Amino acid sequence: MQAPKHYSAPAGALLNKVILVTGAGDGIGKTAALTYARFGATVILLGKTTHKLTAVYDEIVNAGYPEPAIIPLDLKGATAKNYHDMAATIKAEFGKLDGVLHNAGILGVLSPFEHINLASWQDIMQVNVTGAMLMTQALLPVLKLSQQGSIVFTSSGVGRQGRAFWGPYAVSKFATEGLMQIIASEYEDTTVRCNCINPGATRTSMRARAYPGEDAATLKTPEDLMWLYLYLMSDDSIGINGQSLDAQIK
Repeated sequence: MQAPKHYSAPAGALLNKVILVTGAGDGIGKTAALTYARFGATVILLGKTTHKLTAVYDEIVNAGYPEPAIIPLDLKGATAKNYHDMAATIKAEFGKLDGVLHNAGILGVLSPFEHINLASWQDIMQVNVTGAMLMTQALLPVLKLSQQGSIVFTSSGVGRQGRAFWGPYAVSKFATEGLMQIIASEYEDTTVRCNCINPGATRTSMRARAYPGEDAATLKTPEDLMWLYLYLMSDDSIGINGQSLDAQIK
């Protein structure tokens, strides 16, 4: 089964679904959380900055969407126990989990390979790869309680073709692609599916740090990408598994 080149979600496409979004305080994560809530989902907002999560919470509630939940957690320092405790709380509060959007990530410093800083490398791997792996491990039993569970990782063009100076970030995204493929293969005969989204060049703070001289007005906004984020969380994407999809199709 192939994913469509565009998708228009029907109203209520995510009704009664419970979806966890990491990095939900701003950028693509915030937009995804608001979009999922608008289409009927109860969203669990996870991020390291509580006041940003609270602002997104208020925006969702004020719009009249299903009341979300907040989990303040910094993936850099989180342990396996933190993730298992989180999974137990989600199971107790909601009885299931229908989707996870792994959106949180850090860029680090773009530099020549010879100048890669070990501490920065380890932080990037911890947040972008190890944290996502540990969180997914802990959440899989709760995802299996859903009639159809969807795991979505965030990839990048530099996670498919390495690029000079993108060192640890690029390596972390290659690892993300591999992580997705392994999970998708292991769970292909279950009700849990797993895919990657490559957002492409998007008007976010991370993009601005990577390309400080770029005119942000020329870039797609997070809202422009939401068709794919909605599709992979909706039941219309049942059968899509193990794919790495581009949110910006030329």
